[in-house]
Amino acid sequence: MPLDLPPDEAATLRRGDGPAVQIDLIQTMIFHAAVAALRLGVFGALERGPRELGALAGELAVDEANLRALLRLLVTGGYLAEGPDGYERTPAGAWLAGPDDGFGAVLDFWHSLIGELWQGLEETVRTGRPQRDFYAWLQERPDVLTRFQGIQLRIAEWVEKEVLELAALPGEPARLLDLGGGHARYSLAYCRSHPGLSATVLDLPEALEPGRAAVEAEGLTGRFAFVPGDLRTAELPGGQDVVLLFNVLHGFPALTARTLVGRAVGALRPGGRLILMETLTDPVGSVLEEGFTRGFDLNLIHTQGGRLHPVETIAGWMVEAGCSPPARHDLTRSATLSLLVADREG
Repeated sequence: MPLDLPPDEAATLRRGDGPAVQIDLIQTMIFHAAVAALRLGVFGALERGPRELGALAGELAVDEANLRALLRLLVTGGYLAEGPDGYERTPAGAWLAGPDDGFGAVLDFWHSLIGELWQGLEETVRTGRPQRDFYAWLQERPDVLTRFQGIQLRIAEWVEKEVLELAALPGEPARLLDLGGGHARYSLAYCRSHPGLSATVLDLPEALEPGRAAVEAEGLTGRFAFVPGDLRTAELPGGQDVVLLFNVLHGFPALTARTLVGRAVGALRPGGRLILMETLTDPVGSVLEEGFTRGFDLNLIHTQGGRLHPVETIAGWMVEAGCSPPARHDLTRSATLSLLVADREG
């Protein structure tokens, strides 16, 4: 969390009387220290209450003096506090348990991504060409891929109910095509609500495994088909009642994203519905959400050659491809996400 600077120190930096970038340097150190603590099990061990340094070092099987240096930095960062009974988690630290749990998984994932893929960022800005391939990088790191898929699934679980309320399906649909929806969370939700609905999920081969497992766990394998393929080139089955295009377009540059919208509309029957979800370029919310969204946009540019596309631009692509002007629904459960819903005309 941000350093809790005394007012006089903060004012000095705001006036430019000192190097404000020093805060970023210290925060970077704290960021690395927090992930190291996650991976060592520090936050999970302190979930049971305060622990004396020696006992904690023994439980975690780490060097006591080095652990003390790590914990002291986390005290400065606001994640831990030191008292008469030893070290304990603060309310900020209570958000972290382990690298596979809750926000700890998010922190660990971004630590890996930024630490490895953000090298050469200046070259991407200079040349306009991404320096690394995000999905190829994921394939080389199965543990990071699993963490990434888990994060996507938790986002879907958080907003799923609101999505179904805001983007209802027309009539009694029979065929749904989920483009890039490997975890199948949204397809499953719609199929639960519509007993006569069957779904086809098209995504990269490795992205489909979580969806297959989820569908099998719910006993709905007979209503699902999982098709491995590249969204840019795979042949899309036509005559669909509904096409979902959720959190996909930002992975591509504008021309490719525009073409993909056209392909999605082309897969619909006349009167069929396209439901599209994307991250807002300027979310209505806090400075925290604004900061993360702008960092996310830069990450897309650098690691995928994608970017956040304005909702108004995407809506124009939908109309251009043959849809009615879409209805826009900004989600309340996530100030960074918006839904566009439109039917194919003709």
